[in-house]
Order: sequence, then structure tokens, then C-alpha cells
Amino acid sequence: MMKQDETFTASEHPLDEETLFIVSQTFKALSDPTRIRILNLLCVAEHSVNELAEKLDLGQSTVSHQLRFLKQLRLVKFRRAGTTLYYSKDDEHVINLLNQAIEHAAHP
Repeated sequence: MMKQDETFTASEHPLDEETLFIVSQTFKALSDPTRIRILNLLCVAEHSVNELAEKLDLGQSTVSHQLRFLKQLRLVKFRRAGTTLYYSKDDEHVINLLNQAIEHAAHP
């Protein structure tokens, strides 16, 4: 078991084929501007597909397609309220990575 102040090195996480695939898919998810915009909104609060489409000025089918991709990677989750699905973030690690990238981009 790791102590709280210890950090991993690359050699402590072997890069088998499954790990490589998941890491590459995560970076793929974060490489798309629409998915970044969706995740950025979901960092603040949960939203329905309609709310996301309206806030991002996108079609519902586009938003649904991107949410399906993010859900497959377990980056977002949903809850059902009647016939409406409300999406929220599901992986704090990836959200932290996204926030760090945004901070890096905003840094002069």
C-alpha cells in the first residue's frame, strides 16, 4: 500500500495493451473541442442533453453522440428523471487533467 506522500513513476504502471488503449482514448476524448466544452459545463453542474445543446448552440444529436462517447469512457454518468437524462462528470482524475490543461492554456 502506498503512503500518502508517495507518487507513482512510469515503471510502477506497466503499459499493457488495455492500459495503452484506455489512456489513448482518454486523450482522444480531451482532444475534441466539443467534448471539452461539454466536460467544462459538467464540471459546474449536471445538465440535460437539451440544456447542453442550447448552451453550446449545437444540435441535440451532436451532443448525444459526444455524450455517448464520453459515457463509454466513464467520463460522464447520467441519472434519469422521468423521460429526461441528466449528465454529470464521472471521473475526477480526468476533470483534474482537463482543469490543468485549461489553466496551462490561460497562463501567459
